[in-house]
Amino acid sequence: MTETRVRFLDLQAQYAGLRREIRTAVDAVFESQAFVLGPAVATFEAALGRYLDTAHVIGVASGTDALYLARRAADIGPGDAVLTTPYSFVASATQIARTGARPYFGDIDAESFNLDPATVRRWLAEACRRDGAVVRAPGGEMVRAILPVHLFGRPCAIGELGALAAEYGLVIIEDAAQAIGARIDGSGRCAGTVGRFGCFSFYPTKNLGGAGDGGCVVTSAESDATAVRSLARHGVGGGPYRHVALGLASRLDALQAVVLGVKLGRIEAWNAARRHHAERYEYLLTAALGSARVVAVPALVAGHVFHQYVVRVRERDRVQAALTAAGIETHVYYPIPLHLQPCFAGLGHRAGDLPEAERASAETLALPIYPELSDAAATRVVETLARAVGERGG
Repeated sequence: MTETRVRFLDLQAQYAGLRREIRTAVDAVFESQAFVLGPAVATFEAALGRYLDTAHVIGVASGTDALYLARRAADIGPGDAVLTTPYSFVASATQIARTGARPYFGDIDAESFNLDPATVRRWLAEACRRDGAVVRAPGGEMVRAILPVHLFGRPCAIGELGALAAEYGLVIIEDAAQAIGARIDGSGRCAGTVGRFGCFSFYPTKNLGGAGDGGCVVTSAESDATAVRSLARHGVGGGPYRHVALGLASRLDALQAVVLGVKLGRIEAWNAARRHHAERYEYLLTAALGSARVVAVPALVAGHVFHQYVVRVRERDRVQAALTAAGIETHVYYPIPLHLQPCFAGLGHRAGDLPEAERASAETLALPIYPELSDAAATRVVETLARAVGERGG
């Protein structure tokens, strides 16, 4: 490692500005000895509900559990099908299968990397069939839900997807793990609050990250909130030690809740800083590369909170190696699309089935972006990237 390396993410820098406040909050939990649920978790859930403008927030143990619990609360299980994106973290799809349902994949939009409504409509209209009021997937399962992902902090086309869901009688469950604070263009609503359920992750690297695992489910319906809380607490219902469903132990720890509570007050400023860095990247890349289309940059669309700043680069692996050698940390999301993952081999997909997702997996590269990133570091990233893509034409 060189002294001038640019880190992909610097959580130590974030903590340095919050150390005293976080330690005070954590000490208060230790003084109370109330580590599981309790007032600290309730306070954070209420604060997050106000920020997102949603009626119910249920803190759970991880974003992965949030996805699972939302589907369970929607009564999705064996014999059902859920359509989702093939270009996302694996939990978006594995938690469909974990409920006993079958994941199906629609291709992505080439610019946004999000689930393409046009491919969803074609799949529903051409690959599926009507069976009375029921929509049957190609394998005969009942299509129950669409699970879009607001990938990299960019809001997906939730309006179009919601219209399709309404037309076909389906549920929308939003994976907003990377998009806390992202706003839906034209409505001002927060990503994760439009569908029946929204699922968030508080993994430490997220825009709002804890000191370990954590997540939440949000919903506007009290009955859905009650179902999620029950399932997350061993299926309890109707009194202590009475269990009405096969649940699990998935609760947000009080220590995580107070850390997140400290950070929640900064999330708007942090997201604004991320957008500043994204705007600077676009300016610097345009200045460095001009009209050469060797690097495709993400659009500065309204509401984007840039959890990641992801560019397209030809000869991606060579360019990444050059950046690494120069002390610039980068990351690849996601080198194997979900439909080609070994865990989904039984679904029968082959290379070429979903070409836009496969192309994104081969071309995308995430550059450093976080609130504390300096303008000098961003300049160095772009200068190094420009040299790398120019060595052999990108």
